[in-house]
Amino acid sequence: RAKVKAKITKPTSFTAKKANEVWCWDISYCPSRVKGQYYYLYMIMDVYSRKIVGWEVYECESGDYAARLLERTVWAEKCLRSQLVLHSDNGSPMKSMTMQSKMVDLGVASSRSRPRASNDNAYSESLFRTVKYHPRWPSEGFESLEDARLWVQSVAIWYNTEHRHSRIKFVTPEPRPNGDDIEILLRREELCKKKKKQNPQRWSSDTRNWEYIKEVELNPEQHKEAA
Repeated sequence: RAKVKAKITKPTSFTAKKANEVWCWDISYCPSRVKGQYYYLYMIMDVYSRKIVGWEVYECESGDYAARLLERTVWAEKCLRSQLVLHSDNGSPMKSMTMQSKMVDLGVASSRSRPRASNDNAYSESLFRTVKYHPRWPSEGFESLEDARLWVQSVAIWYNTEHRHSRIKFVTPEPRPNGDDIEILLRREELCKKKKKQNPQRWSSDTRNWEYIKEVELNPEQHKEAA
């Protein structure tokens, strides 16, 4: 009798210990000023630094457009064939042959949301939520595709260089890939300790934890989540 081949199970959890090890991406619609017409925002984020490394706005969802954006982003970040993992949900553009073929060409490994796991692309969902709740989000819709692109460009710069991200100890994403946030956090810790020493009666507990985030997990395994 022929032996039954053992099922190969792909890992569903990844740990990023530096920039450009794990990315996540998704597509979200942006309304135009014409009822029923939408533009589609593609965004790629580095999980470790929370930096927006790639984005584009198109008139439709397409595996071809996604592959084009991924290639451009990989070259821009200089991480060709570097064992990068790209996580996404199970949408059609994500699973398209064009996108999968491009990932193979670039040496990018695929990771997709687990069945019936609604929070498996939480980093991308959080990013889009921040973008769409930005004070300058045009609630009446975008005038044109070019208008949408210009707006997203400005917000991506703001997000990377000005937005203090709560999950990376309220530093901006921009300094984190090079480890420049370490010095920022050390200065904050020293300042807090100094303030507490000067006015101990104003501090009812320990100072805020400014410890450097050394690694970030994508979809940690069940036993870790329960810990």
